[in-house]
Amino acid sequence: MAVEYSWPTKDKAQAIGKRVKRVDGMAKATGAAKYTYDVNLKNQLVAKGLGCPHAACTIKSIDLEPAKKVAGVVEVHPLKKAGDKIEFQGDLIVVVAAENEGAAAEGVKAVKIEFEQQEVFVKDSDLEAAKAAKRTSAGGGKAQLEKEPDAGENEDAFAKKEIERLLKESAHSVEGEYGIDAITHCCLEPHGSTVEWKDGKLTAYLSTQNVSQTAPGFATPLKIAASDVEVKCDYVGGGFGSKFAADYWAVAAAEISKKTGRPVKFMLDRDQELKIAGARPSGYIKVRLGADKDGMITVWDSEHWGTGGATGGAVAQTVVPYVYAPKNYRRNAVNIKTNNGASRAWRAPNHPQACAITQVALDDLAMKMGANSLDIFMKNLGTDDKPLVAGAKPSVYKAEMQRAAELIGWKDKWHSHGKGQAKGSVVDGLGMAIHTWGGGAGQSACKVRVHPNGDVETMCGTQDLGTGTRTVIALVLAETFGLPYESIRVNIGTSKYPASGASGGSTTVGGICESHRRAGQDAFAKIAELVAKKLEVDASKLEAANGRIQVSDNSSKSVSWKEACSLLGMTPLETDANYARGTKSNLSSSQVGGVQMAHVEVDKETGVVRMKKYVAVQDIGLVISPQQAESQINGAIIMGIAYALFEQRINDPATGAFVNADLANYKLCRLGDIGEFVVDFYEPESERKRGVIGLGEPPVIAPGAAISNAVANAIGVRVHPLPLTPQRVLAALKKAKA
Repeated sequence: MAVEYSWPTKDKAQAIGKRVKRVDGMAKATGAAKYTYDVNLKNQLVAKGLGCPHAACTIKSIDLEPAKKVAGVVEVHPLKKAGDKIEFQGDLIVVVAAENEGAAAEGVKAVKIEFEQQEVFVKDSDLEAAKAAKRTSAGGGKAQLEKEPDAGENEDAFAKKEIERLLKESAHSVEGEYGIDAITHCCLEPHGSTVEWKDGKLTAYLSTQNVSQTAPGFATPLKIAASDVEVKCDYVGGGFGSKFAADYWAVAAAEISKKTGRPVKFMLDRDQELKIAGARPSGYIKVRLGADKDGMITVWDSEHWGTGGATGGAVAQTVVPYVYAPKNYRRNAVNIKTNNGASRAWRAPNHPQACAITQVALDDLAMKMGANSLDIFMKNLGTDDKPLVAGAKPSVYKAEMQRAAELIGWKDKWHSHGKGQAKGSVVDGLGMAIHTWGGGAGQSACKVRVHPNGDVETMCGTQDLGTGTRTVIALVLAETFGLPYESIRVNIGTSKYPASGASGGSTTVGGICESHRRAGQDAFAKIAELVAKKLEVDASKLEAANGRIQVSDNSSKSVSWKEACSLLGMTPLETDANYARGTKSNLSSSQVGGVQMAHVEVDKETGVVRMKKYVAVQDIGLVISPQQAESQINGAIIMGIAYALFEQRINDPATGAFVNADLANYKLCRLGDIGEFVVDFYEPESERKRGVIGLGEPPVIAPGAAISNAVANAIGVRVHPLPLTPQRVLAALKKAKA
């Protein structure tokens, strides 16, 4: 009989939806958990990389011989050659492997290189300068208008004329320039690996968010089969979108290991991590919008630009304006190429920037009208039958706005922009923003094994970025078999297990829930058939609960879980499941929305912004593990506060040097910077029925706009671009006063 895969109703759930401790929490807290950085193999070499000191240059010559003569140096491995061009500071030129870290560092210093420097461009915020330097390319864009041009009329000319007409006829209009600076990945555990070549095969202990799919990245350059590579990663100290690939530095370590026959450990230094391990593109925009007398936006016109570094790229034009979709809009994007390390996915690619540079314009409309920002955000939702937003239904956003407003005390604390009561030089303000994300389930395969003694274990080639993958898997199988979640043995973190997708796009939890619920229900169905014969009942009437398998309407007719498993005989029961992304299912779905609100204080004398309270209301369908889900949102808010107030890549405009590429000067949040957090899940029964939807990305999107809007509400002046440093706050106040 075919199994109908489903989740229990809320009143029937035994494990999912319960607040539990992480299954790996103790291992992490005590240091027993071993990260890639902790892996040290017998007789291993330590590698260091030489990064280019210039942001734009050509290599004239390389002399490796002095490095080879350094005591303790075993191998000098060039990655570049004379004549090669380099387009960003830190790009690795040579890797030196030695008996210890000191010898490797000395070997790196001994390499002699001559450079011919080239012209540098890093002014991504200056569109005109980028155009003059011929560093731009079209990023796409088109008008969407209610009115269509007459037959034969030029579309672009018509759009220009129609946009101007709509703006002129608007009861209220806003013209603004907004921005958000580029930031870099700053994983607590830098990129890197410890690799071992042995008997024609490679084992790579890789800090990765893509355990199952990075083997080919090693195999091809090593000229071996992907099946001869095993990638291992039990724990990873952050990835956030930057650790999908093997990366050329890990491949270099593997090549050195193959040549020397010894294990090689190569982890990037902190400055290298910041320079070459990926960045989130910047985004800047010029906006004109018009609204009717009630604050409903009738027309949007914008041009935005930014950089993804040496490979170019900017925020995708398809997400501007963000979430809100007025009936008439025109948007154009411009890509800018700069001498910086290339961009990589950074938790919700495109969305944080798009939110930060567009939803501030809605708040400026409220400021200009003297209206309550919440009213303007709510009015522009549209209705469920005629939505003016992407992602969640307008009714969902409305319900979330009402809940967030209640939790932050919007009604009592709201004041018109710049009209709050000052405590000396300190004023407070409220701001909000909304977001959306897909989060559909990713590909996932697993093997669930039930032993005759009742033990349950699973093998799955997924990874845990720190979000609670092991705990989620344990809860799903515990729910399915009616067992304590601590009793489930979860095996993940090697490419030799059944393949699962990379942890990206908020797809992991949905994917692993799909595969494990399917495999679990299939296994239970087989065990139920054996129990049904013993109890002489219909197998379809049996359920697993509290360590027993029982008749659903007669719990006295039952057997213990261990007794049921003993019916398997001497051989464990194994069931396999493989969920393909995009497969329609009762267990998962996609597309969520969320609302966030910030309460801040701003000192008008010092320019310092201080967080008081932050509220996040989030729709994510069925919540498997509330404690871990809350932790995800808390972490996202912290990251959001960091990029809103502190975090930015700073380049020397003359040389292109990344001048704050260290933790002393690349500012991140500290405990005293974040204020109070309140997290609330929008989870009516209708949402639970949608199944599991990923959570990693959505809550990191809105903080930039919400905090910017709160600061504008406090001081009555828009500060841009993000981050809202004290210098920028004071400059905005000075400009407004002048």
